[in-house]
Amino acid sequence: MLRLNGKVARVSILGLVCAVLFLLATGCFSGSATVASAQPSSSRNGPVIIANFNVPVDPGSSTFMARVVSTAQSQHAAAIVIEMNTPGGYLSDMLDIVNSITDANASGIPTYTFIVPNGLGASAGSYIAMATNSILMGPGAEIGPSTPIVVGGTALEQNHTEDAMIELMESLATDWGRNVTAVFNMVYGDQAFTTSQAIAYHVAEGSANSLTDALSQWGLSGNAQVTLNENFYEQLLSALSNSTLDGILILLGIVAIVIDFLHPTIILTILGVIAIVAGLIGAEVIGASWLGIILLIIAAALIILELKLGHGFALIAGVILGAIGIYFLSFNLSYSPSPIGDFTIVELALVVVFGVIAGLYIRWVVGPVRRRSKLTGAESLIGKTGVVTADLKPKGEVRVEGVIWRAESLSGNIGKGELVTVKSLNGLVVMVEKAPEKAS
Repeated sequence: MLRLNGKVARVSILGLVCAVLFLLATGCFSGSATVASAQPSSSRNGPVIIANFNVPVDPGSSTFMARVVSTAQSQHAAAIVIEMNTPGGYLSDMLDIVNSITDANASGIPTYTFIVPNGLGASAGSYIAMATNSILMGPGAEIGPSTPIVVGGTALEQNHTEDAMIELMESLATDWGRNVTAVFNMVYGDQAFTTSQAIAYHVAEGSANSLTDALSQWGLSGNAQVTLNENFYEQLLSALSNSTLDGILILLGIVAIVIDFLHPTIILTILGVIAIVAGLIGAEVIGASWLGIILLIIAAALIILELKLGHGFALIAGVILGAIGIYFLSFNLSYSPSPIGDFTIVELALVVVFGVIAGLYIRWVVGPVRRRSKLTGAESLIGKTGVVTADLKPKGEVRVEGVIWRAESLSGNIGKGELVTVKSLNGLVVMVEKAPEKAS
């Protein structure tokens, strides 16, 4: 998906590639030209807006960076400093953030990146850093690798996306006079550079031991500082942008509601509905794969079927299928790096374990309780034989298993002392028929 001006829109892999090529062709990423033309509108005496980018690249952080730029523009900031430590994320949101940086430069506000000590400017984050006027890196920091991943995509889709990202990275490096060959290797060869390597290969402009040191090198140590972090809405967007979390919320929400039907608490139903709604919103935000959504719908049907069957196996099968659906939610989305790693597999395995435990709970605990309730209540009378204690004309009384019940005959009048069979219940009245005579 591609998010522009805060709105969410889905785009195909081809659309993502075309968007990059169009922006390159129109010079949208030509930072050196835009800064020169718009420099008068900036104020070197204005505050420095520091963006705490210790977050993944996703819809939440792209919304955050748009807010950072608008704040800088409204306050006539001297500069924007991105204090970076990111593992990367969605390519579409990376493009949005690069656009925000371009907007800042177009309004005369330079943008700088400081990759914190032992921090990362990895994957999608490396493109964001490359779009800024200057990059300084702390001790132990790394920039790259930058290889894009189309999860579940064809070889052609992967190649098209990789080619587009190579052109983008080379264009950004050219704008700020950085080493085009080195950044090509970051994308094509999955190369990462340490601080010393990045400086040696002219991928970064220098090193700094701290943010204070970096500000001093940029000539900004005397300016007031305004530090911005993701607000609650942006954090929520970031959380819901995790396809694995979205799928787990949907699946666990369904399981919670089913368990609540079998063992009523109402609390589980409320929590389940909240979880399902949150998961569906997240799936919409990221433009999740329809294959994953369809598998989750089938899984939901199996889990709901458990209400009728009550043996636990349908719930177990539904959760296993749901885990597979969660895995497929991220297919055909473009990332750097891939969102599917060892931790994701562990999460899905825990979901399956939860489903098995819930299914066994229904089979061994809830199921027997339900069966016992059917055997001990009034419904247990159906099919039993009783004796008429007060003539049925057609209403009267019968004794069944030592208990006197009000009764109504379904087969005409029946005299006192005759045997009857209970056929059904109508409230507290047993509906009976004359019992068939036994053969002598």
